[in-house]
Amino acid sequence: MLRITRDLAIDEDDIRIEFVRASGPGGQNVNKVATSAQLRFDARKLALPEDAAARLSRLAGQRMTKDGVIVIQAQRFRTQERNRQDAIDRLVELLREAMVRPKPRRATRPTFASKQRRLEGKKRRGDIKARRGGRGVED
Repeated sequence: MLRITRDLAIDEDDIRIEFVRASGPGGQNVNKVATSAQLRFDARKLALPEDAAARLSRLAGQRMTKDGVIVIQAQRFRTQERNRQDAIDRLVELLREAMVRPKPRRATRPTFASKQRRLEGKKRRGDIKARRGGRGVED
């Protein structure tokens, strides 16, 4: 069992990992060894609250299929084991982030003093610009 939060844990048997050939540079080794890890996890198996499921869907973006399966491609490292661990870590981080409820924003007003400072600064800047114009030759 992978512990995500205090209330949420996922079974490692629900995670499917396949190894495929990685793209990009890697010399002769890249064409012979399948080191890139492709993790698949069905998010519908989780008993997530409705708001957390919506956040997970939004955070996962294109990594989540229409069927609710999260696909994570890990090919940062040269070994299968490190890529496998990287994919699992990224899944856990994604799930943890989805479980965090955002703080509601409270509307605030600027203070009277901050309004005064802002207007004073604008006035000062306007005076500087007004003094910039040179006195032209009058006919």
